[in-house]
Amino acid sequence: MDVKEIKANPGKKILQFSVWAIIAMVLTSFVTVADGFFMGRYAGDAGIAAVNLGLPIVYLYLGAGLMVSIGGVAIAGMTLGGGDKEGANQVFRQTVVTAAVVSLLISVGMAFCFQPVLGILGADGQVKGYFEVYYRIMLLELPVMVVNSAFGMFIRGEGKPEFFMKVTVLNVLLNVVLDYGFAGVLGLGAAGIALASLVSALVSLGWILLFFVRKAKVYGLGRFRFSWQVFVRGMLNGSSEFIGEMSTGIAMFAYNFVIMRRFGVDGVAAFTVVGYVSYVFSMVVVGFGQGASPLVSLCYGAGEKALAADIRRRTNGYVFFAGTAVFLVMAVVAPWYGGAFARSEAVRGMIKEGMVIFMASFFFSGINSITSFYFTATGRAFPSAVISFSRGMVVLLACIFALPALFGMTGVWLAAPVTEAVTMGITAGFLRGERGKGC
Repeated sequence: MDVKEIKANPGKKILQFSVWAIIAMVLTSFVTVADGFFMGRYAGDAGIAAVNLGLPIVYLYLGAGLMVSIGGVAIAGMTLGGGDKEGANQVFRQTVVTAAVVSLLISVGMAFCFQPVLGILGADGQVKGYFEVYYRIMLLELPVMVVNSAFGMFIRGEGKPEFFMKVTVLNVLLNVVLDYGFAGVLGLGAAGIALASLVSALVSLGWILLFFVRKAKVYGLGRFRFSWQVFVRGMLNGSSEFIGEMSTGIAMFAYNFVIMRRFGVDGVAAFTVVGYVSYVFSMVVVGFGQGASPLVSLCYGAGEKALAADIRRRTNGYVFFAGTAVFLVMAVVAPWYGGAFARSEAVRGMIKEGMVIFMASFFFSGINSITSFYFTATGRAFPSAVISFSRGMVVLLACIFALPALFGMTGVWLAAPVTEAVTMGITAGFLRGERGKGC
């Protein structure tokens, strides 16, 4: 891959790199959806609620992993674009090791935080039991997930996005089969669903390691010289993604706090099921972001700033189209969708009522996210962090606490679209500054 090849047909290159990433990310999200489906079948609405109460933990891992990985892959891409293959390889090795160490440290710390978290949320009984059983095992699985994701970004940098898609297909299929086997056939319930995720992730990791041993052309496993400069630069460059995911985790905690206090387990279960659609769409957006980011970094590093900006504009168009398509499809199938997960008629009613309102956020969220990816890929952490912090923390938290107090459960559904619309104004301001610089 070179700049001339990208310039010849940027739209084709974006899709070529993004489609495989999107498939991989969507399939990855199906693991969560499948877990929710089987949890609903074998543990009921309380099990679904328990998984959702722990999502801030998952976002902590995602945030740390993305901060290390996206920061590292951006540096590696720009280094490679500058002609330094060995330097890029050193960044790759350091990035993967750092991702593994950071995620393992998070697991050690989180093992001591379960009881305080459950106490603040007011969870007890079945919900508390399912939470502890499921997430004790997930503390082992989530570091493996982070490392797999980090490897995946560099596999795309190798120009082999289809390989990581195959790994993801294996992970999803194996996870679904093991979900049914462990939870259904063996009767392990919530523990079986978590164990299925762990086994699937380990098998996938094994296949990835074989790729880097036998087939990788640019990045290879081996010793590296740890660089504090690369470490700090990568962390700062990926800080917006960390802020974004952590903001989402904090927002999810706030959602759970407000919903549990005002609407109980039924409200949390309904929000969880609607949230699966948002999660899948966010993976589509992340897939576009991960596919476009190496192209942006390479072009920007080669001095082709206008081409990098063109890639951003085209990608924004793609995610807007995707958001519109998901909105229209889910608006039609919302009644069936709720019944596939929830047993309670009250929960199904909440899902049907809230789906369309909540999904209005898709018209704005993709553009906000891709623009944040763009600024990260070009080494400008500040505007990326402001966008992420606004949509994931400041504006969203204000909406979470204010709107349900004014409009009840409808206010819960309104929080996301109102937040994304406000953040869109901030994003537009940064993009006007881009145009002022000729990008």
